[in-house]
Amino acid sequence: MSSKVNLLICFFILHLWGAASVRGHKIGIYEIKKGDFSVKVINYGARVISVLLPDKHGKIGDVVLGYDTIKEYVNDTSSFGAIVGRVANRIGGAQFTLNGTVYKLIANDGKNTLHGGPKGFSHVVWKVSKYEKDGPRPHITLTYHSADGEEGFPGDLLVSVTYALKDPYKLSVVMKAKALNKATPVNLAQHTYWNLAGHNSGNILSNDIQIFGSHVTLLDQHLIPTGEIAPVKNTPYDFLKPRKVGSQFNKLQNGYDINYPLDSTEKMKYAAIVYDKKSGRVMDLKTSAPAVQFYTSNTLQKKGKGGYEYQPYSALCLETQGFPDAVNHPNFPSTIVTPEKPYDHKMLYTFSIKKY
Repeated sequence: MSSKVNLLICFFILHLWGAASVRGHKIGIYEIKKGDFSVKVINYGARVISVLLPDKHGKIGDVVLGYDTIKEYVNDTSSFGAIVGRVANRIGGAQFTLNGTVYKLIANDGKNTLHGGPKGFSHVVWKVSKYEKDGPRPHITLTYHSADGEEGFPGDLLVSVTYALKDPYKLSVVMKAKALNKATPVNLAQHTYWNLAGHNSGNILSNDIQIFGSHVTLLDQHLIPTGEIAPVKNTPYDFLKPRKVGSQFNKLQNGYDINYPLDSTEKMKYAAIVYDKKSGRVMDLKTSAPAVQFYTSNTLQKKGKGGYEYQPYSALCLETQGFPDAVNHPNFPSTIVTPEKPYDHKMLYTFSIKKY
């Protein structure tokens, strides 16, 4: 296929995306690019929909799972690439008490609230406030005003996320939130599904991963924290030294979906390192958040980009965040944001290549 035909196809796809809308709000696709490193974002859910970078042979590949159309993202139940909130992860019993008031939320995960509720920040249209496609600092900033009472949460909240590319092969994600009038829980997470071999390359069980947390927050049968923080030593959750994702799957019921409090107290600390031998790609993740949720897409069953059938374990998620259900566990670090105490959450992905 000629480069001219490819260009026309890309233009046609961009035109379709740019012309689409949800509830009267236009949805666009926005690329930020630095050489052969490119990230595409849509303003529906502030989602990362593709990350293109070379492998050890110089072949460019897309390393995140996703869809081909806006309609699929609108109907998505897996939070592909999204900023999730107002509170990521689960809130037990779909309620919490703050300053003496009980707030009842919308249950969308059994009796619990997951990722902010059935709407949440992943299913709203964000405003593009800044955008620079290339040049010395390619970046995009998206904002959203969450109204008092939305999904049951108190107070007006102004939220922003900035995606920026840095040399060499670095993707910065900065999530901020400001409570405008009331105290409210805030725990945002970036929910991209990563497969460093390529989105259509099969499962991630042979990836090597290192997680810089020597404890996990134990869960009950509904994946709600019990409040106990337990060491990973001599358990299948021990990734303090690099090992394959699937190396101890035989000791698990259904893959990984658990929160690791991070050991370091540095402002920006290592959360995880992932290595895919087949492609040679390595992803280092640093964060300012106190924890990371490790999820291996255990129940995934979707038709994705190019009609490829995503199966369980087709990707892994590393969602840096506050502790899940912190609003109901006084022993967990607080996730309460006030007008005087804004929210600031940074992530830095660094991609590199091992050629051996």
